[in-house]
Amino acid sequence: MVDDLYGTSDYGTTQPAAAGSTGKPPLRELRGAHDAGREPVWVIDDDRAIRWVLDRALARAGIGCRTFERGQDALNALDAAKTVGGELPLVLVSDIRMPGLSGVDLLTKVKELVPELPVIIMTAFSDLESAVSAFQGGAFEYLTKPFDVLKAVELISRAMEDARRRGLHAAAGQASAAAQGAASAASPIEEPSAPVPDLIGQAPAMQEVFRAIGRLSQSNVTVLLTGESGAGKEVVARAIWKHSRRSRAPYIAINMAAIPRELLESELFGHEKGAFTGAVATRLGRFEQAKGGTLFLDEIGDMPMELQTRLLRVLSNGYFYRVGGHQPIKADVRVIAATNQNLEERVKSGQFREDLYHRLNVIRLRLPPLRDRVEDIAPLSAHFLAAGARELGVEPKTLTPEALNVIRAFPFPGNVRQLENLCRWLLVMAPAQEIRVEDLPYEIRHKEAAAAAHPEALNAVNTHGAVGNPAEEGFKTETPEAASAQSHSAPLRAKPHAAAASSTDSEGDWKALLAAEAERILEAGEPQVWETLAHEFERTLIRTAMSATRGRRIEAAERLGLGRNTLTRKIAELGLTDELASRLPPVRKKDQVKSLDDGAA
Repeated sequence: MVDDLYGTSDYGTTQPAAAGSTGKPPLRELRGAHDAGREPVWVIDDDRAIRWVLDRALARAGIGCRTFERGQDALNALDAAKTVGGELPLVLVSDIRMPGLSGVDLLTKVKELVPELPVIIMTAFSDLESAVSAFQGGAFEYLTKPFDVLKAVELISRAMEDARRRGLHAAAGQASAAAQGAASAASPIEEPSAPVPDLIGQAPAMQEVFRAIGRLSQSNVTVLLTGESGAGKEVVARAIWKHSRRSRAPYIAINMAAIPRELLESELFGHEKGAFTGAVATRLGRFEQAKGGTLFLDEIGDMPMELQTRLLRVLSNGYFYRVGGHQPIKADVRVIAATNQNLEERVKSGQFREDLYHRLNVIRLRLPPLRDRVEDIAPLSAHFLAAGARELGVEPKTLTPEALNVIRAFPFPGNVRQLENLCRWLLVMAPAQEIRVEDLPYEIRHKEAAAAAHPEALNAVNTHGAVGNPAEEGFKTETPEAASAQSHSAPLRAKPHAAAASSTDSEGDWKALLAAEAERILEAGEPQVWETLAHEFERTLIRTAMSATRGRRIEAAERLGLGRNTLTRKIAELGLTDELASRLPPVRKKDQVKSLDDGAA
């Protein structure tokens, strides 16, 4: 079971247990400090399964490993090794939430004892606070569970090389430093309760954003946030500010598209008294208001060209002038810019300065659209429903599994902002505490109703452009090119000679569409391209087969070349159970008999 979860099934077999043992492989937890040279990796986790998996994986890679169940035990062993002048570990791998001394507290104390020791933090709680705490404490990397063991071993090996370059694997330093570290670690520290998260995200793409925020918390570098409207760019900007060294100073946001261009210069840089008609007093601009803090420039792609030159000058030499002023003012701000436009294209078309683009594009974070992080819809909905209930003063409401499945199927062109607005609508309009499918707005249910009435439009809603949609009588497309080739498409139940006659044209058509979609996703820099397209391919095949066989699962599995159990598992994994049940016609008795006969055959 553990091997299946963590991808270690090829790491050998478990040795037979001795009589009276638990049957689990022994862990090397009681070796003395003198073995540290042959055990360059120390693993701390209160979960025995994790310790065992990493122990086996590292042994397979020829890397010695010493494991601990408690953080305090590892800290004591490290203190002892340093006190007697023994050899220290090259890498320490620790869970973040453990009884007694937590991983973050252990990280702090290890850095006091051995500042150059690389520490990798593991956690099953994929939240922003954990990532930021780990990186602010000096962690080498942040590893979320469940993890790929091969990648974990690769990461540990890279940390070992880094430690060797630093000359860590030498004799320990002064004993006084070790004694000080041991004293500070003597009293157990209880883990604080988890605060409300700034960002919610279990999806791999959001984990990358969390890691980036953690790393950016240690610097003042300029950041460019890109992503679709409503993807959460300002929320990420606030999180970067909140966890940065400038968090005690103001966070000032300004939307370039919301202010008339004739007022934008004064808004940004301020003006002197009498600088223009109506300027009856000196006014500080946003650059001065954000002194020592962070200035968020939203919709930077809409900034007028004449102001782009002034912004470039500020970013280049760090000084600016108020409108009508003659005294240079030092700009002490961190700039975070955001846009939902393609700045590269605007540079090519002459609508955005190329030199300003390169000044802003120091660190670029691409925020994924909500449709690429479907696994986050459930926790986001729960959060918005709870927060909205507190704000609006109404009773909290919950989504039924069926309603949640319908919401997951919606493409959300407005992304997280649209989901938040939907939750507020439901808090006000849904009659009961439990939100059902019929309580959802028409536009959310519309795709479901249209697909039930017209199976050929089952997957017509696509924000990137139309793709082929399965139907009982063949494939229908929405693009002009596909429409001209539609007569060549053959139904799944067509006769062999008819399918063969049209195979050349239809094959080229769908492959061209697939290639175009893959190219678009790759150019957009979206993550998990293989998984995204593979899942959509499987969903399309299953929808088509189930539609063509009128819901007879055994026949659909046979047509697809799958076992019935495999098809059932795939339907569940891809979230198609409720969708197929609502869209396909009821199976008639004679169809049920036929299906049973097929299964018996």
